[in-house]
Amino acid sequence: MRIRLCLAALSLAGGATVATVTAPAANAATCSDIDVVAARGTFEPGTLGAIVGDPVFSALQKKLTGRNLTSYKVNYPADLSLTSAAQGNSDLVNHVNSQAAACPGQRFVLVGYSQGANVVDNSIGISSAGAVVGSPIVASIPAALEPRVAAVLLFGNPIRALGKSVTGTYQSRTIDFCATGDPVCENGGGDVLAHLGYTADADAAATFAAGRI
Repeated sequence: MRIRLCLAALSLAGGATVATVTAPAANAATCSDIDVVAARGTFEPGTLGAIVGDPVFSALQKKLTGRNLTSYKVNYPADLSLTSAAQGNSDLVNHVNSQAAACPGQRFVLVGYSQGANVVDNSIGISSAGAVVGSPIVASIPAALEPRVAAVLLFGNPIRALGKSVTGTYQSRTIDFCATGDPVCENGGGDVLAHLGYTADADAAATFAAGRI
Protein backbone atom coordinates (compact mmCIF):
# COMPACT_ATOMS: atom_id res chain seq x y z
CA MET A 1 0.00 0.00 0.00
CA ARG A 2 2.90 2.37 0.75
CA ILE A 3 4.17 1.97 -2.82
CA ARG A 4 0.68 2.59 -4.25
CA LEU A 5 0.27 5.76 -2.23
CA CYS A 6 3.75 6.85 -3.28
CA LEU A 7 2.77 6.38 -6.92
CA ALA A 8 -0.29 8.57 -6.44
CA ALA A 9 1.79 11.27 -4.78
CA LEU A 10 4.32 11.15 -7.58
CA SER A 11 1.68 11.61 -10.25
CA LEU A 12 -0.01 14.45 -8.41
CA ALA A 13 3.31 16.17 -7.84
CA GLY A 14 4.12 15.86 -11.51
CA GLY A 15 0.96 17.70 -12.45
CA ALA A 16 2.12 20.67 -10.43
CA THR A 17 5.49 21.01 -12.13
CA VAL A 18 5.09 19.95 -15.77
CA ALA A 19 3.50 22.11 -18.43
CA THR A 20 0.81 20.58 -20.62
CA VAL A 21 1.19 20.41 -24.39
CA THR A 22 -2.22 20.36 -26.05
CA ALA A 23 -2.82 17.44 -28.41
CA PRO A 24 -6.02 16.88 -30.38
CA ALA A 25 -8.01 13.78 -29.49
CA ALA A 26 -9.04 11.45 -32.29
CA ASN A 27 -12.67 10.66 -32.93
CA ALA A 28 -13.59 7.03 -33.51
CA ALA A 29 -14.21 7.63 -37.21
CA THR A 30 -11.18 9.89 -37.81
CA CYS A 31 -8.72 8.23 -40.17
CA SER A 32 -5.08 9.30 -40.21
CA ASP A 33 -1.74 7.82 -41.17
CA ILE A 34 -0.77 7.30 -37.52
CA ASP A 35 -2.98 7.14 -34.43
CA VAL A 36 -1.07 7.75 -31.19
CA VAL A 37 -2.88 5.89 -28.41
CA ALA A 38 -1.74 7.08 -24.99
CA ALA A 39 -2.50 5.72 -21.52
CA ARG A 40 -1.61 8.24 -18.82
CA GLY A 41 -0.17 7.54 -15.39
CA THR A 42 -2.06 7.46 -12.11
CA PHE A 43 -3.83 10.80 -11.52
CA GLU A 44 -1.69 12.35 -14.29
CA PRO A 45 -3.18 15.56 -15.71
CA GLY A 46 -2.88 16.73 -19.29
CA THR A 47 -4.59 15.91 -22.56
CA LEU A 48 -2.71 12.67 -23.20
CA GLY A 49 -0.65 12.98 -20.00
CA ALA A 50 1.46 16.00 -19.04
CA ILE A 51 4.61 14.05 -18.20
CA VAL A 52 4.72 11.63 -21.15
CA GLY A 53 1.79 11.54 -23.58
CA ASP A 54 1.63 15.21 -24.52
CA PRO A 55 5.39 15.72 -25.01
CA VAL A 56 5.72 12.46 -26.95
CA PHE A 57 2.87 13.42 -29.28
CA SER A 58 4.41 16.85 -29.82
CA ALA A 59 7.81 15.28 -30.61
CA LEU A 60 6.21 12.83 -33.05
CA GLN A 61 4.46 15.67 -34.88
CA LYS A 62 7.84 17.34 -35.41
CA LYS A 63 9.56 14.16 -36.61
CA LEU A 64 6.77 12.86 -38.85
CA THR A 65 6.18 15.92 -40.99
CA GLY A 66 4.18 14.97 -44.06
CA ARG A 67 2.27 12.34 -42.08
CA ASN A 68 -1.19 12.92 -40.66
CA LEU A 69 -1.28 12.15 -36.92
CA THR A 70 -4.25 11.82 -34.59
CA SER A 71 -4.26 10.95 -30.91
CA TYR A 72 -6.48 9.06 -28.50
CA LYS A 73 -6.48 9.36 -24.71
CA VAL A 74 -7.28 5.94 -23.27
CA ASN A 75 -10.51 6.29 -21.31
CA TYR A 76 -9.95 4.81 -17.88
CA PRO A 77 -9.90 6.01 -14.24
CA ALA A 78 -6.09 6.04 -13.84
CA ASP A 79 -6.64 5.80 -10.10
CA LEU A 80 -5.74 3.29 -7.39
CA SER A 81 -8.85 1.11 -7.76
CA LEU A 82 -8.32 -2.59 -8.38
CA THR A 83 -10.04 -2.48 -11.77
CA SER A 84 -8.48 0.71 -13.14
CA ALA A 85 -5.79 -0.84 -15.35
CA ALA A 86 -8.23 -3.50 -16.57
CA GLN A 87 -10.66 -0.80 -17.70
CA GLY A 88 -7.87 0.89 -19.60
CA ASN A 89 -6.83 -2.40 -21.15
CA SER A 90 -10.37 -2.97 -22.43
CA ASP A 91 -10.75 0.57 -23.76
CA LEU A 92 -7.39 0.57 -25.57
CA VAL A 93 -8.12 -2.71 -27.36
CA ASN A 94 -11.65 -1.61 -28.24
CA HIS A 95 -10.30 1.62 -29.70
CA VAL A 96 -7.65 -0.11 -31.82
CA ASN A 97 -10.20 -2.64 -33.09
CA SER A 98 -12.67 0.12 -33.98
CA GLN A 99 -10.09 2.32 -35.68
CA ALA A 100 -8.56 -0.58 -37.59
CA ALA A 101 -11.96 -1.54 -38.99
CA ALA A 102 -12.83 2.02 -39.99
CA CYS A 103 -9.38 2.99 -41.31
CA PRO A 104 -7.67 0.08 -43.14
CA GLY A 105 -4.47 2.04 -43.78
CA GLN A 106 -4.01 3.44 -40.29
CA ARG A 107 -1.12 2.38 -38.06
CA PHE A 108 -0.72 2.82 -34.31
CA VAL A 109 1.85 4.01 -31.81
CA LEU A 110 1.03 2.87 -28.27
CA VAL A 111 2.27 5.03 -25.39
CA GLY A 112 2.04 4.10 -21.71
CA TYR A 113 3.40 5.80 -18.60
CA SER A 114 3.38 4.23 -15.12
CA GLN A 115 -0.09 2.64 -14.67
CA GLY A 116 -0.60 3.43 -18.35
CA ALA A 117 2.32 1.15 -19.14
CA ASN A 118 0.42 -1.65 -17.37
CA VAL A 119 -2.53 -0.87 -19.64
CA VAL A 120 -0.37 -1.14 -22.76
CA ASP A 121 1.44 -4.26 -21.48
CA ASN A 122 -1.88 -6.05 -21.00
CA SER A 123 -3.14 -4.92 -24.38
CA ILE A 124 -0.16 -6.51 -26.16
CA GLY A 125 -0.46 -9.73 -24.18
CA ILE A 126 2.01 -9.14 -21.32
CA SER A 127 0.20 -9.44 -17.99
CA SER A 128 0.73 -6.72 -15.40
CA ALA A 129 -0.92 -8.76 -12.64
CA GLY A 130 1.06 -8.37 -9.42
CA ALA A 131 2.67 -5.08 -10.44
CA VAL A 132 1.89 -1.74 -8.80
CA VAL A 133 -1.65 -0.82 -9.96
CA GLY A 134 -1.53 -3.73 -12.40
CA SER A 135 -4.23 -6.21 -13.41
CA PRO A 136 -4.76 -9.48 -15.24
CA ILE A 137 -5.23 -9.27 -19.01
CA VAL A 138 -8.86 -8.70 -20.00
CA ALA A 139 -8.32 -8.02 -23.74
CA SER A 140 -5.50 -8.24 -26.28
CA ILE A 141 -4.94 -6.68 -29.69
CA PRO A 142 -5.83 -9.43 -32.21
CA ALA A 143 -2.97 -11.16 -34.02
CA ALA A 144 -4.29 -9.89 -37.35
CA LEU A 145 -3.76 -6.29 -36.21
CA GLU A 146 -0.30 -6.76 -34.66
CA PRO A 147 1.56 -5.64 -37.83
CA ARG A 148 -0.29 -2.32 -37.71
CA VAL A 149 1.23 -1.44 -34.32
CA ALA A 150 4.34 0.41 -35.45
CA ALA A 151 5.86 1.11 -32.04
CA VAL A 152 5.27 0.66 -28.32
CA LEU A 153 6.67 3.38 -26.04
CA LEU A 154 6.75 2.63 -22.31
CA PHE A 155 7.91 4.77 -19.39
CA GLY A 156 8.23 3.84 -15.71
CA ASN A 157 6.79 0.42 -16.51
CA PRO A 158 5.76 -1.32 -13.23
CA ILE A 159 6.22 -4.87 -14.56
CA ARG A 160 9.95 -4.25 -14.70
CA ALA A 161 10.06 -4.23 -10.89
CA LEU A 162 8.83 -7.82 -11.15
CA GLY A 163 11.70 -8.74 -13.46
CA LYS A 164 9.40 -8.79 -16.51
CA SER A 165 9.60 -7.02 -19.84
CA VAL A 166 7.94 -7.02 -23.25
CA THR A 167 8.92 -10.15 -25.15
CA GLY A 168 7.72 -11.92 -28.26
CA THR A 169 5.97 -10.25 -31.19
CA TYR A 170 6.31 -6.68 -29.98
CA GLN A 171 9.81 -6.83 -28.49
CA SER A 172 11.67 -5.29 -31.43
CA ARG A 173 9.08 -2.51 -31.69
CA THR A 174 9.21 -1.60 -28.00
CA ILE A 175 11.33 0.90 -26.12
CA ASP A 176 10.95 0.76 -22.35
CA PHE A 177 12.42 3.59 -20.25
CA CYS A 178 13.14 3.03 -16.56
CA ALA A 179 15.05 5.83 -14.84
CA THR A 180 17.75 4.82 -12.40
CA GLY A 181 16.28 4.62 -8.92
CA ASP A 182 12.64 4.85 -10.03
CA PRO A 183 10.84 2.74 -7.39
CA VAL A 184 7.90 2.04 -9.70
CA CYS A 185 9.94 0.17 -12.31
CA GLU A 186 13.17 -0.68 -10.47
CA ASN A 187 13.01 -3.22 -7.68
CA GLY A 188 14.55 -1.53 -4.64
CA GLY A 189 14.68 1.89 -6.29
CA GLY A 190 14.67 4.76 -3.84
CA ASP A 191 14.60 7.93 -5.94
CA VAL A 192 10.92 8.86 -6.00
CA LEU A 193 11.55 11.95 -8.13
CA ALA A 194 13.02 9.78 -10.87
CA HIS A 195 9.48 8.69 -11.72
CA LEU A 196 8.61 12.24 -12.74
CA GLY A 197 11.49 12.82 -15.15
CA TYR A 198 10.34 10.97 -18.28
CA THR A 199 9.53 14.12 -20.24
CA ALA A 200 13.27 14.17 -20.93
CA ASP A 201 12.88 10.91 -22.88
CA ALA A 202 10.10 12.12 -25.18
CA ASP A 203 12.42 12.99 -28.06
CA ALA A 204 14.28 9.68 -27.88
CA ALA A 205 10.98 7.80 -27.82
CA ALA A 206 9.68 9.74 -30.82
CA THR A 207 12.91 9.06 -32.73
CA PHE A 208 12.53 5.35 -32.01
CA ALA A 209 8.92 5.34 -33.19
CA ALA A 210 9.67 7.39 -36.32
CA GLY A 211 12.30 4.86 -37.30
CA ARG A 212 9.66 2.13 -37.36
CA ILE A 213 7.02 3.96 -39.36
